[in-house]
Amino acid sequence: MYLSFFGLNEKPFAITPDPRYLYLSERHAEALAHLLYGINESGGFIQLTGEVGTGKTTVVRTLLSRVPHHADVAVILNPRITPIEFLLTICEELGLAIAEADRDSAKQLVDALNRRLLAAHAEGRRVIVIVDEAQNLSAEVLEQVRLLTNLETPTQKLLQIILIGQPELRELLDRTELRQLAQRITGRYHLEPLSREETQGYVRHRLRVAGAAGEIFTPGALSEVHRVSTGIPRVINVTCDRALLGAYTQETRGVTAALVRLAAGEVYGRRFVPVWLGWLAAALGLMSMALAAFGGWQLWQRQTSPLHASGGKPQTTIRPTPAVPTSAALSAPLSAPAPPKPAAPPVAASINALLAANTAYTGDAAAFRRLLSLWGTAMADDRNPCGQAARAGLSCLEQRGSWAQVRALNRPAILTLTDDHGQRHRVVLSALDDRYATLNLGEHDERVSLDELSRDWFGEFTLVWKPKTARTRLLSVGMTGDEVRWLRRSLNALQGGASDPERGDIYDQELAIAVQNFQREHRLNVDGIAGVQTQVMLDTALAEPGSPLLLPNAPRGS
Repeated sequence: MYLSFFGLNEKPFAITPDPRYLYLSERHAEALAHLLYGINESGGFIQLTGEVGTGKTTVVRTLLSRVPHHADVAVILNPRITPIEFLLTICEELGLAIAEADRDSAKQLVDALNRRLLAAHAEGRRVIVIVDEAQNLSAEVLEQVRLLTNLETPTQKLLQIILIGQPELRELLDRTELRQLAQRITGRYHLEPLSREETQGYVRHRLRVAGAAGEIFTPGALSEVHRVSTGIPRVINVTCDRALLGAYTQETRGVTAALVRLAAGEVYGRRFVPVWLGWLAAALGLMSMALAAFGGWQLWQRQTSPLHASGGKPQTTIRPTPAVPTSAALSAPLSAPAPPKPAAPPVAASINALLAANTAYTGDAAAFRRLLSLWGTAMADDRNPCGQAARAGLSCLEQRGSWAQVRALNRPAILTLTDDHGQRHRVVLSALDDRYATLNLGEHDERVSLDELSRDWFGEFTLVWKPKTARTRLLSVGMTGDEVRWLRRSLNALQGGASDPERGDIYDQELAIAVQNFQREHRLNVDGIAGVQTQVMLDTALAEPGSPLLLPNAPRGS
């Protein structure tokens, strides 16, 4: 929308990780160096942690683009799986053919993996497993991870494992029962938020990559970006994107500090005031304290003066003579009484009150049970809901983003909310409009304002979608298969055309251009690679009749 207005080639602040936009701050450079060290050295674990939105996934994507030619990498993006599913995912990522009868046997999967590792070692190749969001791994899966490092030769480990996660990963590995795994970690690094100078460099860097010819954000605006985002790259991206949109709607070529504060208010759902206003409030507070102290000192002076300490002599009290009203005052009309203040509107129940009243319905299992029911699927038990969804032909997608991304994906989702006491709640978002969200709580729905909901939602959500092929994988130029055929057929259906049967299952340059056009239209990262998010949005654009949507009346593809 605002690209041509600012002379940009693409959106500079998309929240999808893109290695081209990696800004190597001192912290990110060190993190990348730690991961590269882990790939080039043999065996053990490498641990990278960081707060939500600090750029961990972008560092991993950059690492994957720099993997040496002699390394094979398996990436696990959804760690909420069982030990068997964990082993099976690694085997599939490494291209191992597993017989259907062996897919439920841990021994058969480990044996197949061991044979693959020994073959790779004989060829001088390295095998690396990268686990993103590793703080969500269960204790059973972590134990299986530890056992995998026992696959070794007399001289070296055969498998290198890199764990990427939030700070909770460190707490998880500090548990006594996981001390054997923690002792095998050979490198640890924690990714901190950007400093003020790095934030300014980060914003300018992304604008240059997107094609900006000059400065768009004023120095004051850049300072405000750091203040409202506390240096977290994802928050910087969302705030700057919203600020550019605000400048475009106001037809101003420069983004000011006021526009940044307005954008941050839309992102966080609360008002941001200029920093000088805080200083003014502090100064007025100090002045009030000084005046109060002076008044107290004056009162103390009068009470201890010689007049009060005169030995009990009677004092003459002078009473003021009441003022006699003048003729002008008597002739003046009486002022009308002040009109009564209007009653305040009733205050709706807060999100925290709703969560407190429905605690029994805000756990993982209860939320997944309600979400899957929207797809006409019932859970057999509370264990492994995503595995049960997969057996019903559905797939889970865990994301972090903004309301704009939730609207674009347009599927019911489980939101992760954090109340005032720090407790996490999982609630189902079943409908959404410009101002209100509908939450499914237990056996009833609650319609709440987005401003109120945004105070407890920090961007984490899980949705379910229905893939149209047997497996879901990242698709790029040169690949073939049923997934590519579905991709071409779906894009052609959106354009009202028919697929060419001779090239239907080949991901060629023409298909890559069609994917780029679709990504550009839906504000995705324009790279011509059909990742899971692109596939989900394409599936939503061609939603089957009766499948659940957040915005049922939204135009297809919008």
